[in-house]
Amino acid sequence: MRTDARRHHDPQVRGFASDNYAGAHPEVLAAIALANGGHQVAYGEDDYTGHLQRVMHSHFGPTAEAFPVFNGTGANVVALQALTDRWGAVICAESAHINVDEGGAPERMGGLKLLTVPTPDGKLTPELIDRQAYGWDDEHRAMPQVVSITQNTELGTVYTPDEIRAICDHAHERGMKVHLDGARIANAAASLDVPMRTFTNTVGVDVLSFGGTKNGALFGEAVVVLNPDAVRAMKHLRKLSMQLASKMRFVSVQLEALLAKDLWLRNARHANAMAQRLAEGVRAIDGVEILHPVQANAVFARLPHAVSERLQKRFRFYFWDETAGDVRWMCAFDTREDDVDAFLQALKEEMVR
Repeated sequence: MRTDARRHHDPQVRGFASDNYAGAHPEVLAAIALANGGHQVAYGEDDYTGHLQRVMHSHFGPTAEAFPVFNGTGANVVALQALTDRWGAVICAESAHINVDEGGAPERMGGLKLLTVPTPDGKLTPELIDRQAYGWDDEHRAMPQVVSITQNTELGTVYTPDEIRAICDHAHERGMKVHLDGARIANAAASLDVPMRTFTNTVGVDVLSFGGTKNGALFGEAVVVLNPDAVRAMKHLRKLSMQLASKMRFVSVQLEALLAKDLWLRNARHANAMAQRLAEGVRAIDGVEILHPVQANAVFARLPHAVSERLQKRFRFYFWDETAGDVRWMCAFDTREDDVDAFLQALKEEMVR
């Protein structure tokens, strides 16, 4: 019996729940089709993964080595395992994705301890790091070995290169390494208007989790080793962590499509611009408070709970802190100006009901 594939959604409907909701960019889909057909060596020995290494060198220098993986959690778990011993711990912001949104995977699958620090804006500082950076010789305490930061942060804020340099210098002086969760690294680079290397390997980051899915990829991220001396057994850890794709060419070609030219930057700049448009409109609405600086593609706001519930019936988005009435609105590479304007109009209508 023949069953034809059918579209199960309206492709004109876009919300503000997550940049993960967006589809794949047409140029990424075209790249996947280009890589299809014929046989290529499995498990990363293909031509596309080989070329991806050269593309990564153009962004992060000649010592950078990319290890494509399936998803962002996998990238973080593999990267943090490679940087820690069995008795090791990772210092991170309390709001960090590795702490809040990965189901305990870094600790349960990675076999490490997270040492969290509360922050007002999602950003660590040397002073905040020192709240947990102690007890290296205390066998009763997990040993701080890594500082993990997110760029841009889970609260939509962006570290400057100097801020990351200060963190790296501080961590390295204390014998720790630095991991950067770059799920939205493209949005941060677009916001700062600098190359990605400016706030990664140039300032001392050792390992990067490079994100593609939130910036137009169908699936796939990469662990990018910036300091080869900081890690060990990466390829073994990737396999052990169930992140080794057999048909890796289909992950690598997506990252190549994003990075070989400027698609990554075009997508990020557009998403950021839509968030600025949204924020400007929100600021003109009485009773809605923007909670954090809008520096990338996220807008965090506080408004009456009942308004948010009604608005959610018209547009998808999430509560960030439901008790306080805090919400998060995300823009993506395919968010349109009329999407933003329609959302703002709906928000105005619900605020006066």
